[in-house]
Amino acid sequence: MSQRSEDAFELLRAAGLPVRVGEGSPLKHIRTLPARTAATTPWPDWVPPELRAAHRQLGATRPYSHQVTAAQALHAGRHTILATGTASGKSLATQLAGLAAITGAAPAQAVAAHPAGESTILYLSPTKALAADQLDTLTELAEAVGPAGPSGGIRAAAYDGDTDPEERRWVRQHANVVLSNPDMLNAGILPNHRGWARFFSRLRYVIIDEAHTARGIFGSHTALLLRRVRRVARSYGADPVFAGASATSGDPASSFARLIGEARQNVVAITEDGSPHGPVDVYLWESAPSEQTGDNDAPLKRSLTVEAADILTDLVVAGHRSLAFIKSRRGAETIAAVARDRLVEIDPALKDRVATYRSGYLKEERRQLEDHLRSGALLGVASTPALELGIDISGLDAVIIAGWPGTRASFFQQLGRAGRSGQRGATFFIAGDDPLDAYLLENPEAIFDTPVEDAVTDPHNPHVAAPHLLAAAQELALTPADLEDGGLFGGLGWLVEALTEQGHLRRRPRGWFFAHDDASAASWVRMRSDGAGPYTIVNAEDGTVVGDMGAAQVQPQAHPQAVYVHQGRSYVVEELDLEQNAVLVRPANPPFYTQARETTSIAVVEELEHQQWGKFRLCFGTVEVTSAVVGFQRKALGTSEVLSDEPLELPPSTLRTQAVWITAPETALQQAGVIVEHIPGALHAAEHAMIGLLPLLTSSDRWDIGGVSTALHADTELPTIFVYDGHPGGAGFAERGYRAAQEWISATAAAIDSCRCADGCPSCVQSPKCGNRNSPLNKQGALNLLNALLKAGR
Repeated sequence: MSQRSEDAFELLRAAGLPVRVGEGSPLKHIRTLPARTAATTPWPDWVPPELRAAHRQLGATRPYSHQVTAAQALHAGRHTILATGTASGKSLATQLAGLAAITGAAPAQAVAAHPAGESTILYLSPTKALAADQLDTLTELAEAVGPAGPSGGIRAAAYDGDTDPEERRWVRQHANVVLSNPDMLNAGILPNHRGWARFFSRLRYVIIDEAHTARGIFGSHTALLLRRVRRVARSYGADPVFAGASATSGDPASSFARLIGEARQNVVAITEDGSPHGPVDVYLWESAPSEQTGDNDAPLKRSLTVEAADILTDLVVAGHRSLAFIKSRRGAETIAAVARDRLVEIDPALKDRVATYRSGYLKEERRQLEDHLRSGALLGVASTPALELGIDISGLDAVIIAGWPGTRASFFQQLGRAGRSGQRGATFFIAGDDPLDAYLLENPEAIFDTPVEDAVTDPHNPHVAAPHLLAAAQELALTPADLEDGGLFGGLGWLVEALTEQGHLRRRPRGWFFAHDDASAASWVRMRSDGAGPYTIVNAEDGTVVGDMGAAQVQPQAHPQAVYVHQGRSYVVEELDLEQNAVLVRPANPPFYTQARETTSIAVVEELEHQQWGKFRLCFGTVEVTSAVVGFQRKALGTSEVLSDEPLELPPSTLRTQAVWITAPETALQQAGVIVEHIPGALHAAEHAMIGLLPLLTSSDRWDIGGVSTALHADTELPTIFVYDGHPGGAGFAERGYRAAQEWISATAAAIDSCRCADGCPSCVQSPKCGNRNSPLNKQGALNLLNALLKAGR
């Protein structure tokens, strides 16, 4: 990656933004990512002439080198993950082998082909919007190809919640490219696989788009779902090849192998990108100090929404087409609203050239917004990561990333929207009030010179695996071969035995069968939660169901008087009914949001592993966490000013999960310079900072992780810091922290050390969800403790 040139300041000057880098300026660092020239190569010989001609007709005259490398591997029957940049043509690469098979290409020797010579493709995407885009392209391609191949051409169709019953029948009987999503595959396709016998018996390829989004709990569900697909396909004589399209990731072959239930050596990873891209100047930007103060009068930064809206306004006034990313829907709406208000004062004609983009829009609304951004009718868009996923918007001058998006994969995916048409682009990364944001501002090499993280999935989490095993048994009896090492559900035999003892499975000579004739096991799978609960969220005005929520999230996010945001609409919680598993909400649009405060206690159930670092001990194992929401704060939108602090009385909830914990004898702490009265504050501050920095190593969010610290824990009998996964059974995040403890603790110490506050602030040791109002905290004590721990562990 190159250093900056004078050109890197052009956009800043044009928009009237600061160009000085360093102390006293919001601009802390500039890194220019170099341009990439195109590397093309001829079409493979096995691609039928009709398919080649159709691609040429639609603008792909010669494929890029990485597209052909991926297509060759897939044609040869190798499971393949393509991990290249945004807009690098991954769709053509992952689809070419399958479409060639449909249009008459002879199968390679290693590929299981149907006797009739016909082939089908299953395409899975995380969102309906992305599948709709793909369907439009495939429909165009099918028209250009015409009636080629043994099945008379490409017949692509969507099969999701919006597909009407008549259309569904046609898809099952006639489509040879089916576009769906994991939720529909679980609930609608696999349980009814006998109606899909024609499709499954010919299934040659399964394509998983945006495979890097399959991480954490959702990724673990997806991994088990794909094992179920493989079982069903094999029962019909097929053995599909898996293709994955992903943003750049740390070890794509290992991640993809885990996802599809395959050995690492059986997966090909392609990471060399042959597509062209203009240079991109990346500006690391610090939010300005706020006039407000936080807990214990700690200094605060201006909110990310206001800072991003100011930059977006300046870019729009300068005529630059720009896109601002922020995690929350509410945040995206606020950025657009604030920018429009500013533009009214500067140039009222520009007010209507700024809009919001988020998931939940109708297809027509999305299309109109995308067209307006492409044409320049829109100059500024504030978006949630819905737009991060493969939707074709190019020609942007600038991207604003408001707050760390959670992973380097997402960061580079969002950044890839700038300079997409070969011109120079710019990206602003705005660091907010968060230890990880602050650390990255001070350590840019952690963004640019560190491998992208590996997606964390854990298909062996019993809370996630149990309903999938039941669904698999209802689809086809589970056999001992499924549960052997190397089997699709290898390592889960103990769980099958437990489910049999509980009466959910019946053992018969042919295997294990689902025991409940009147139930659908697939309906017990919650693809996007951990299986606890769920709680149904009901609109009190008309009785409609708004959504659902896992038990671990319901008290902090849906307590009485909480502001709950679902698909861009705001509701206020009127009642949380813990007995009926229901949350009653009423539509409202208050000028504030709410943040719960929790108190937590923790008990060690089982220590699975430990490392001895001198007098310190690092442990990993199973814990039981008891939490209670004791109150909440109302905070102003935009400024995050605390408007009120309200008490709550809710019954405690328990969670059995995985944790990493560190014990430190008082003598070791005193030798490290932590005096006895500062021990509680030092442990508490270190715990907060460690939670804030763990997402640097895992593809998690700090809200997926919890922590507890105590000067004397009942089970360890020592001062102890716990950091745990916020999902039943664990999500793999705490274990990753344990395995990379040296790197994690080193980054945490560096973040605290570089923070310029005196006694602790949200950028280092304060937490937004602390139930004790961030008291006691001892910043220097935390730093002394972490440095002593690192020294002992070397």
